[in-house]
Amino acid sequence: MLRYSLSRIGIIILLLLSSVMGKADIVITVPPVKGDATSALKETIAEAARHKGERVIIELPKDTLHISRLNSSEQLYHISNTTSRKENPDATKHIGIWLKNLENVTIEGNGCLLLTHGEMTSVVIDSCKNIVLRNFRLDAADPSVVEIDITEKGEDYIDFYVLPTTNFEFNGDSFSFVGEGWRFGDNQRNSNHVEYAQVYYPEGGRTLRRVSPMKNYKNARLLGDRVVRMTFENEKVPVVSVGERYQMRHGIRNEACMFINRSKDIELRDIEFNFMGNFGIVGQFTDNITYENLKCCPSVGSGRTNAGFADFLQFSSCRGLIRIENCYFAGSQDDPINIHGTHLKIEEVPSPVELIIAYKHPQTFGFFPCEPGDEFIIVNSKTLNDLGKPLRVKKVKEIDEYRYSVTFENELPEEMLSVNPTDYVVENLSWIPEVLIKGNSFMSTPTRAILITTRGKSLIEDNKFYNIPMASILVADDAKSWYESGPVKDLTIRDNKFYDCKGPVIEISPEVETFDKPVHENIIIENNTFVNPGLPVIKICDSDDITIKNNIFEMSLPSSIDEIIYHKNVIDFTLQDNQIKN
Repeated sequence: MLRYSLSRIGIIILLLLSSVMGKADIVITVPPVKGDATSALKETIAEAARHKGERVIIELPKDTLHISRLNSSEQLYHISNTTSRKENPDATKHIGIWLKNLENVTIEGNGCLLLTHGEMTSVVIDSCKNIVLRNFRLDAADPSVVEIDITEKGEDYIDFYVLPTTNFEFNGDSFSFVGEGWRFGDNQRNSNHVEYAQVYYPEGGRTLRRVSPMKNYKNARLLGDRVVRMTFENEKVPVVSVGERYQMRHGIRNEACMFINRSKDIELRDIEFNFMGNFGIVGQFTDNITYENLKCCPSVGSGRTNAGFADFLQFSSCRGLIRIENCYFAGSQDDPINIHGTHLKIEEVPSPVELIIAYKHPQTFGFFPCEPGDEFIIVNSKTLNDLGKPLRVKKVKEIDEYRYSVTFENELPEEMLSVNPTDYVVENLSWIPEVLIKGNSFMSTPTRAILITTRGKSLIEDNKFYNIPMASILVADDAKSWYESGPVKDLTIRDNKFYDCKGPVIEISPEVETFDKPVHENIIIENNTFVNPGLPVIKICDSDDITIKNNIFEMSLPSSIDEIIYHKNVIDFTLQDNQIKN
């Protein structure tokens, strides 16, 4: 009887364990592919989709897989902060790996190199849940940020060497950089956007924005061994120095490196991004994103100093937790991390429960700003103070790519209706993330390192910043330029180290036109070390409940605390136990 009972209990335990553990993972292996692997990857993803939510692991070969614009999936996607309709009339993306409506899928790279050909969006994750990408390297066969070394300068000419990773050609006296399906040069653009240029200085890994050395040249010719001579009218040669490394690109963000859209629980781990073409990784209306052990930097041995066309990581109207941990960022053309929401301008008030709202920055448009059940807050565009009473969305309708009609369950506040409603903007409170940025390194960027504007609880901890030429950490919020929302309500910046960064190193500056009351609040800056920083080291404006304590300022010149910390329109301001070392 006892033996029978034990056996029966054992069977029950096994059945319970089986139900808890579920089925074993389904493994789909991508074989090595000679030539273009884009079609093979499409077939593999289609096979994973047929398993309809079961746990699937797609195993890539320990090899190089080529993915091409030529055989990509062409899909229309509008991505925040990219291009305007005028700049890029056709927003179709050319997608190498397209994950759509998938759940519980892992792409295991096994150290694979994914090599793109042509301007394209390497990966899109759209309307997916529980997706993991890990253990591979992404690079471009024809990176659209080109690099040259200035080798000689004369009275009316400059000579420069073009790195082997860049192809070029001549058309008479004109010169162009070329890749698969793209070209640009000062006299060869189909756009009126001039090239963007910056100089890389190996000492400390600094990059600074500069005017393109190719502007207004007279003619160009090949001297030999990838060395080009450009001559200029009236002996007006550009202001360059022999030995400088220039990184240059055109201005159209017509693709993105990766796009994560309307998804949930997305993880990228142990991935090396050697080149992010045309834009970085954009998360848009996505719930919970984890980036861990990413390396965004040029590949060893390539000779390149640039790894990205613009930002590395961009987050627009996400929610849940954004976690960026143990990553390395070096060689961008813009901000490594930018986290924000969007202010949409109120254009009309058709009824007491309806608004016509519009995207106002031309490079953000074409996607719904909300869905039924979301909550909006109304914000004064001049003071950036909100009216305090959320409005629940009942329905939303597209008028055109920039304008939307939104109907609410409750009536609009009288405070807004009694004045000019077009002085107000709205922010979607239902898509606001919490943020953890920990254990990362930042260098070789011409702009800021981290931009963060979110109401969610945020921690920036144990990071290292080297030679950042603008604010290493910027807390902005605006409703007149980029329209990036919103106010910070709970932010801690602690245990970080800043080396030779320009001032202000930490800047809390909402773009307020008229100060009424504080915008940002509850910010703690503690236990950080600033080595040879610019002045002021910390700048804080239009904020409340600010604590700056236990920080070390190692200054190259004698400085007072008033020079080190600037504040304006700050209420409840605490300075405690900070040290100045000369």
